Amino acid sequence: GYYRRAAANMALCRFKDALQDFRIVAKKDPSDTSVKTKLAECKKIVNKIEFEKAISVDPRQKNLAETIDLSAIAVDSSYDGPKLADGQIKREFIEDMMECFKNQKKIHRKYAFQIILAVRKMMLELPSLVDVTIPQNCKLTVCGDVHGQFYDFLNIFKINGLPSEENMYLFNGDFVDRGSFSVEVILTLFAFKWLYPTSVYLTRGNHETDDMNKVYGFEGEVKAKYSEQMFELFSETFTALPLAHLVNQKILVVHGGLFSKDDVTLDDIRNIDRFGKRQPEHGSLMCELLWSDPQPLPGRGPSKRGVGIQFGPDVTEKFLKRNNIDLLIRSHEVKENGYVIEHNGKCITVFSAPNYCDTIGNKGALINITPDLQLDYKTFEAVPHPNVRPMAYASQFGGLFT
Repeated sequence: GYYRRAAANMALCRFKDALQDFRIVAKKDPSDTSVKTKLAECKKIVNKIEFEKAISVDPRQKNLAETIDLSAIAVDSSYDGPKLADGQIKREFIEDMMECFKNQKKIHRKYAFQIILAVRKMMLELPSLVDVTIPQNCKLTVCGDVHGQFYDFLNIFKINGLPSEENMYLFNGDFVDRGSFSVEVILTLFAFKWLYPTSVYLTRGNHETDDMNKVYGFEGEVKAKYSEQMFELFSETFTALPLAHLVNQKILVVHGGLFSKDDVTLDDIRNIDRFGKRQPEHGSLMCELLWSDPQPLPGRGPSKRGVGIQFGPDVTEKFLKRNNIDLLIRSHEVKENGYVIEHNGKCITVFSAPNYCDTIGNKGALINITPDLQLDYKTFEAVPHPNVRPMAYASQFGGLFT
């Protein structure tokens, strides 16, 4: 029991609680070498976090982005990858970059920094709830979690077309972690956001946070492919991501779900101060947006994840009615067919990482939405990828729970 609780707390990034339980297990069975290993790893994480706290400053004052001088970063003449000319993003650059990534190559760190900085600047100007309007002769595609599965991510564009002014996209969080090509996914998404700021939308997920990134691979991947400084910049940018999108005033799109109280309004979501929240506080509106899940029974229940809540069809109905909207679209949960329609058709889950972690065997899905809010679902299978296992850069605890 102590071991299971320790493993669960590690998965939830409650490292101090996990450490206490691992110590109890190790004391009861000192001959178990696997427990000793996990105890040592947990100690390292706790010590690292405490050290980082000791040297940290107020996150509202800390601003790595302002310290990066792009002009001081030289691009060696031997670099033969795609280049940003005059600090401007073009579609040709993104297409070349995707091909570069497909061949397991990197873009120069100068251009990676440039992309992140440009998107961070955009995000700082957005509210926590972003209004999205689908113009006539356009469509909006909502995608769920892609979790660093870059080759499946590319397949979405093969199936559904690359982003453009007419072919709009909303990626609904959990872009990174788990899959071992998260850097390639997030740089591609950021590049398209920079190119098409009013046609590509990005919602923050529960994995766009420091604690999850430490365990589930993104931090290790960025450091291995680029640097610790770049991970810090990603972290600052993730805190600026919006938390929700409202499509044509009638469809709310969030990563996780609804709330532990009934009186939450769209204005409450708009007014969430998300900046500096690298790990959302338990019980906050922000935390529940990122972590909650639907349940079939009425009312509310404790979350099976230990964070957020579970909410029933009556909760969804009341929230939609109070806010004069028609539908909730969320992600956050793997589904066998890539999507599920629940709560009398009022709550839809869409998940876009097929064969999640190379083990689940699920399909991925996306939702195309027309200007008159007609929904069309597409499902797709996983495609081959290079021989790099999921979570190749993760802590050993990253594989304990999905």
